[in-house]
Amino acid sequence: MSILVRTAELRDVPALVRLRIANAERHIQLAPDIYRVPDAKAVRKYFEEVVSDGSKVLIPVAEVAGEVVGMAEVVMLAEPPGHQILVPRRGADIHTVVLDGHRGQGVGAALVAAAQRAAVDRGVSILYAGIFAPNEDAVGFYSAAGFGPRGILLSKEHQGPPAV
Repeated sequence: MSILVRTAELRDVPALVRLRIANAERHIQLAPDIYRVPDAKAVRKYFEEVVSDGSKVLIPVAEVAGEVVGMAEVVMLAEPPGHQILVPRRGADIHTVVLDGHRGQGVGAALVAAAQRAAVDRGVSILYAGIFAPNEDAVGFYSAAGFGPRGILLSKEHQGPPAV
């Protein structure tokens, strides 16, 4: 199987929408209280904007036999402010999606490698792969690509106004 990885173009927007929706449906099975299926029109508008701009979001796509079967979305984070105590590093979030039927065939690995090269070319020194639900497949995938734990992300959800 030959995998072609290239930068997303406007003609890929319908495939990107399909990938986002498929990814949402898969994640809802993991944690329906965290994930949802977004509005397809809003997803289309988002991808049209970011693919046209290309400065804040990098999107490599993977083609197999002429069909887009996966994408990596690299979302550039804001430049670190000068007042913080952490050593300033340019960062980005990465999200990878591969359609069922193409997983386990090197598509995701090819996407992550391309995403890393594109991010480094933009000055990124750290990629974050946030996994917000028990998802052993995602943990295994990113771990195999060299990602590892970095600190602990704590959160607290509020239901209504804070107590006084």
